[in-house]
Amino acid sequence: MLNSELTQLAEAKSQAAKQGFSIINNIYSPDKVEALCSAIDNLNTSNPLFRKSKDLFAIRQFMKEAPELKPLIFTPELEQVIRSVSGDNCFLVKSIYFDKPPQSNWFVAYHQDLTISVKEKIAADGFENWTVKHQQFAVQPPLAILEDNFTIRIHLDDTTAANGALKVIPESHLKGIYRPETLAKNGEPIYCEVNRGGIMIMKPLLMHASDRTINEQRRRVIHLEFSRTNLPKGMVWAEA
Repeated sequence: MLNSELTQLAEAKSQAAKQGFSIINNIYSPDKVEALCSAIDNLNTSNPLFRKSKDLFAIRQFMKEAPELKPLIFTPELEQVIRSVSGDNCFLVKSIYFDKPPQSNWFVAYHQDLTISVKEKIAADGFENWTVKHQQFAVQPPLAILEDNFTIRIHLDDTTAANGALKVIPESHLKGIYRPETLAKNGEPIYCEVNRGGIMIMKPLLMHASDRTINEQRRRVIHLEFSRTNLPKGMVWAEA
């Protein structure tokens, strides 16, 4: 790897730690993005974990439902990013594919990602607010787990403020868990615009939102969450 690339990775890691997010473009070549999109388009969408409407197409447990896509997603370039962010001990714990159609009026209000997905409900100290969503248990873990986890969002389309790019509050991940109503006290939002084939690294506690699409341009994203934490005895990550 070139020194310039190593410097870029080091800067991305530092920014993600300080600001709660960073963006690296050109991780996937146009040909690789096309191959990914074609493979997704050819998936059987009749599975219950595939959610499809006029406003959103989503595939939960994406890597479990489409394991044949792993070589296309986990390229040497992405693996180098993962190692630079978290070393060799992290592992995938959640995967989702989002497709926000051109005419979607779907938006997401400000929030933090406060839950993890596990295979079954098991009582453990510090794990609370259990729910079941899309045939999957979710629970809010101890703060230390949320602070250590990280997410990589792979962008299969150019993403701008006009087609639902995430807007975030920089450094909000450093303030623990708090309510969106206190946003005014936590800084000004910025839009995280990412080129097709680029990625966004973000921390779960980063306060983020997404606006409606206004330019009729599609936004497809592969959302991957990683952890280095082994859960308490008997509790298992849903997708580890």
